[in-house]
Amino acid sequence: MAAFLRCPLLARHPPLARAFATGARCPFMGFAHRAAPELQEDVERPQIPAVEVLEELLRDGGAALNRTVRDCMDEDAFPYEEQFQAQLGALRRTHTYRVVTAVGRRADAPPLGTRGTAPHTSVELWCSSDYLGLSRHPAVLRAARAALDAHGLGAGGTRNIGGTSPLHGALERALALLHRQPRAALFSSCFAANDTALDTLARILPGCQVYSDAGNHASMIQGIRRRGVPKFIFRHNDPHHLEQLLGRSPPGVPKIVAFESLHSMDGSIAPLEELCDVAHAYGALTFVDEVHAVGLYGARGAGIAERDGVQHKVDVVSGTLGKALGAVGGYIAGSEALVDAVRSLGPGFIFTTALPPQRGGGALAALQVVGSAEGAALRRAHQRHAKHLRVLLRDRGLPALPSHIVPVRWDAEANTRLSRALLEEHGLYVQAINHPTVPRGQELLLRIAPTPHHSPPMLENLADKLSECWGAVGLPREDPPGPSCSSCHRPLHLSLLSPLERDQFGVRGAAAG
Repeated sequence: MAAFLRCPLLARHPPLARAFATGARCPFMGFAHRAAPELQEDVERPQIPAVEVLEELLRDGGAALNRTVRDCMDEDAFPYEEQFQAQLGALRRTHTYRVVTAVGRRADAPPLGTRGTAPHTSVELWCSSDYLGLSRHPAVLRAARAALDAHGLGAGGTRNIGGTSPLHGALERALALLHRQPRAALFSSCFAANDTALDTLARILPGCQVYSDAGNHASMIQGIRRRGVPKFIFRHNDPHHLEQLLGRSPPGVPKIVAFESLHSMDGSIAPLEELCDVAHAYGALTFVDEVHAVGLYGARGAGIAERDGVQHKVDVVSGTLGKALGAVGGYIAGSEALVDAVRSLGPGFIFTTALPPQRGGGALAALQVVGSAEGAALRRAHQRHAKHLRVLLRDRGLPALPSHIVPVRWDAEANTRLSRALLEEHGLYVQAINHPTVPRGQELLLRIAPTPHHSPPMLENLADKLSECWGAVGLPREDPPGPSCSSCHRPLHLSLLSPLERDQFGVRGAAAG
C-alpha cells in the first residue's frame, strides 16, 4: 500500500490505491507502450557485418541503358560512335585494351582478396601499391573511423570554402616535417599535385624552361605541357646529358629540373645527389617525385632523398598518401613562398573539393607507424621479400629487374596472356603494364609488388606458377645467375645470405640481387 501512495495521483485518491493493492490494473498504464528499439537510446543496435552491408549495396540495380550519342542527332552528324569504336578496336588489336579487374581487398587477411559476387573466388594480390599494408593497419583504421564519426564522410567544400578541417593542417605540417621542408600542401591525388605544381610554377616564372627526365610519370608530363614553355628531355637518370642540355641555357633564366627518385614502373633509383648538384650549378629548381619511395626508404620513411642524406638539395618534393601510406591523396612540400604560390594560384588546388577528413586522420596515423620501430621493421621485411622473389624468378630463368617493384619484361601480347592465365588458373592477380603507361616496346610483362604480408610459401608459389605459365606460352628463359648446388643442381641463393653467413661459408662477392 505504501508503494502505491508514492504515486502523485493515487496519493490523492486513497480508495483507488487500496483497489490497486488488491490486484486491480492501473488505468493510466493501459495507455503506455514499450518504445521501439530505435527510440531507446540505451539499447545497443545489433552490428551488421561489413560484408553483408556491402553485398546489399552491390546488388544489381537493373539493366544498363542501351543508347548512343547519335540518338538525338541528324543522320548527317559526325559519326562519333564509329570513331570511338575504331579507337577501341586499335587498342584490342595491339593488346593494349585495358580490362579492369574488380577485386575486393580483404582488410582482415592481407594480401588476399575476392573476385565476383557471393560465393566469392579468393585471389592473392601481387600488384597493389599498398606496399606496407597500412591501409588496414589497426591504428590507421581507428584514426580514420574517429575522423569519420567526428566530421562525417565528405569535406564539405574546397579548401578555400568550408573544406579545411584541423586534420588538413596537421597533416600538411607532418608532411613538411617528414621531408624537412618549411611547408606542404595537400591535393586530391599526386597526379593533381604534379600537374598543378609544375603548370603553376612554369606560368609564374617568366621565361621558364623545364628539363624533364625521359621516364617521367604522365602527371609530370601533363603539367609541363600545359603551359607550352620550352622543355628539354634528358635521358633517364643521366646527369651528364642533363648537364649538356643545361649548358646551352642562358644564365639567369628560371629553370626547373623534374624527375622521379624511384621510377614508377621499373623501380630504377635516380642518382639523386648528382642530378640535384647539376641542376643547382646552372641555377635550376629541383622538382623530385618521391611517390614510390615515401614510406619505403630512409630512417623515417621520407624516401630516397632521406636515405641518401640530400633532403636539403630538393627544392620541391611531391608525394602520395595512396601507396605506402595506405590512404589517398597527394602533396607537394617546399619553401614557404613556393608552396603558398602554388596554393594561391594553382587551379588544381583552388577548384577541387578537399580531401575527406577521415583520409587525413588515417594518413596521420600511417605517418606515425612509418616513423616508428614497427615501420622500420615493415620496410626491412618489404625489401627482404622483394629481394627473395627476384632470386626465385631468376632461378627459374625469368628476367626480373633489381627493384622493390619486381618488373618482368616482355611484349604486350604475352603480358595479357600471362596475366590472364595467372588470375584465371591460379588465383594470382598480377596486372600487365602496357602502353600508354609505358612507351611502346617497353611493356612490362608483370609489375609485381611483394609486401611484408606475402609469406615465403606465397613467394615460392608465385615463382612456380609464373614459371609454369611462362613455359606454356613458350617464352624463352635466361640462364640462372650464380653458382648451383653440387648435389641437387639448384641455384644457390647467395645474395640472400647475411655478411656473417657469407663469411661462415666462405662466400665471396655474391651478387646483391
